[in-house]
Amino acid sequence: MIERMNPGIERRNGASGSENLAARMKHLSDRRQQIIRPVLANPRQFVLFSVRDLAKALGTDAATIVRIVRVMGFENYRSFQHHLHEASIAYATSLDTMRASLAGKNRSANGAREAIDQDLKNLHAFRSSVDLSQIAAVASRLHSSRRIVILGGDAATALVVFLEYHLTLLGLPVFAGTGHGRIGHLARVVTDKDVVFAISFRRGLRMTVEGFEQARQKGAYCVGITDTLLSPLAQLAHICFIASAEAPSFGVSYVAPMALLNALAAACANVRRNQTLRLLREVDAEQRTGFRWFLHEPDQAL
Repeated sequence: MIERMNPGIERRNGASGSENLAARMKHLSDRRQQIIRPVLANPRQFVLFSVRDLAKALGTDAATIVRIVRVMGFENYRSFQHHLHEASIAYATSLDTMRASLAGKNRSANGAREAIDQDLKNLHAFRSSVDLSQIAAVASRLHSSRRIVILGGDAATALVVFLEYHLTLLGLPVFAGTGHGRIGHLARVVTDKDVVFAISFRRGLRMTVEGFEQARQKGAYCVGITDTLLSPLAQLAHICFIASAEAPSFGVSYVAPMALLNALAAACANVRRNQTLRLLREVDAEQRTGFRWFLHEPDQAL
């Protein structure tokens, strides 16, 4: 039986995450659609506004704003604000995040400090919210799967390669797809005996999402790794892990997603601990004396 998607996703959105926002807009009158459209087009600009401030900015009253968000399917204005927060993450561009970073004197030093502070926030948020029993459950499933497929691309390629390397070291049957063709070929041949990871952030990379969708249709057990509940990966996955990739500059930060992968690798290593130790004994000699390590040769007298 196919497991249900993480129920926390739907609750935290305040309205069904699978329901298209454009479809909810159709429940509004033309006038109310015109009122709320600027907010949906630029959520980052309005995400911190109170209901009164938002009403003032849009040239209407607070009661009208509350009615609009309820008709759109949100329980209350706070739920709508949460949606705006998720949307501001999902649709952020490199220019958006760079503009929001600190300016003024000592820009380089301030930027470096701000980046480290944001990494700590991301890591703390992940540690506070992650369900360790879900990580353990996924680790156990990996050991009983026919094959493990990891999909991702662009900057997330680094995460795909990292996870593939560690699962390979544990002797697991893992395959990585980081390009459009490779992702398509891997997704096409998965079965219900396979586990498929998809790693993508913000709106989701098209080739990763489409490969993940195909894998889900083929019956594979799907694990999503992303940074927002609005990601299509969150809607497709049986289990979806949320790890913020927010950064105060032009790029993304993979500190929290990397912590997730480290936790997953550690859990996998302990599912069959004796087997892991046996494999690592074979690796031990090579790691101690193998030819891949640099060996300093003392200078010899001529």
